[in-house]
Amino acid sequence: MRKTYPIDRFQSLQTPLYYYDVDLLKNTLGIINDEINKHNNFIVHYAIKANANPALLRIISNAGLGADCVSGGEISIACQTGFEPSKIVFAGVGKSDWEINLALDKGIYCFNVESMAELEVINMLANKKNTVARVALRINPDVDAHTHANITTGLAENKFGISLTDMNDVVKSAMKMDCIEFIGLHFHIGSQIQDMSVFKSLCERINEIISCFEKAGIIISDINVGGGLGIDYDNPEENCIPDFKAYFDTYSTYLNIGSNKRVHFELGRAVVGQCGTLITKTLYIKKGTNKQFLIVDAGMTDLIRPALYHAYHKIENISGGGSKELYDVVGPICESSDVFGKDILLNKTMRNDLIAIKSAGAYGEIMASQYNCRSIPKGYLSCDF
Repeated sequence: MRKTYPIDRFQSLQTPLYYYDVDLLKNTLGIINDEINKHNNFIVHYAIKANANPALLRIISNAGLGADCVSGGEISIACQTGFEPSKIVFAGVGKSDWEINLALDKGIYCFNVESMAELEVINMLANKKNTVARVALRINPDVDAHTHANITTGLAENKFGISLTDMNDVVKSAMKMDCIEFIGLHFHIGSQIQDMSVFKSLCERINEIISCFEKAGIIISDINVGGGLGIDYDNPEENCIPDFKAYFDTYSTYLNIGSNKRVHFELGRAVVGQCGTLITKTLYIKKGTNKQFLIVDAGMTDLIRPALYHAYHKIENISGGGSKELYDVVGPICESSDVFGKDILLNKTMRNDLIAIKSAGAYGEIMASQYNCRSIPKGYLSCDF
């Protein structure tokens, strides 16, 4: 079903802009809660790195989700927008001292620790504050997510996590530290995963690891499986909400958790990806030798995914009608990679027509930059129109 947009209002606003469908976001959150409520020990933390628009964060925190943070700034905005510190987990391969101290002061639920060196620093800083830091050790399970190389995080060659060969030594060290409470293990193998067999493989690897620890008498109370559930960029209208049932059922079926373990999920793109659209205005139609360029006022500064990952976003002319023509949809940035899509079939487009670049709710506004001294696009909620 084609989404309707407040086109008249868009015409009066400065473009490019981000438009967020609040009803879709709330429906998505409702389905997530319906599914996790079937499992008493499942906890979802929203990955703030996907989109940190404060208005969206308040909606997500009001739905009861926790927060997955990867910086001190994300911890701060999570607390400011209603997320309970007791539901915040703090990941990241390079946590600085001030960020660790902030997390300790806020009383977050858990640090996801990525190295022995980081563990020692957290123990030292917690000792200075006369407190104890709960930690889960991020293990690199060497499981292939079968996704783009730049968003794969669970292979041995990636910078993330503790290797399987070092895992036992780091766990033993954590358990000996005075200001560390070792509670579990953390995993995250990549993003934009739609093949449930990948998550099944992760479950099998986690089961092997947990079994080894339990045989050694080491109790694991918390298992954080990360996130990674993808969205349908090809058919956003038909599949506007990911298959959360299949996702959570995969872990319920294949992860050996019993009744005494908490399972944490860190979902970002799957929560907000489809609710956001980048709205941009046509500046020029430029006739090339072999093609025509549709030049818009949005650029890779506003949505970097196509330039960074060669990512596909469905593009639609929401102003014009009539016959279809092929265009390369490009932006104004002085980089050859500033291209949103090549050979895109659109309604015949004219100057000032509005173009919608869909499925842009995740890693869109949050990754915007001021390269070429451009302004960061504003975000608008559908309920404000």
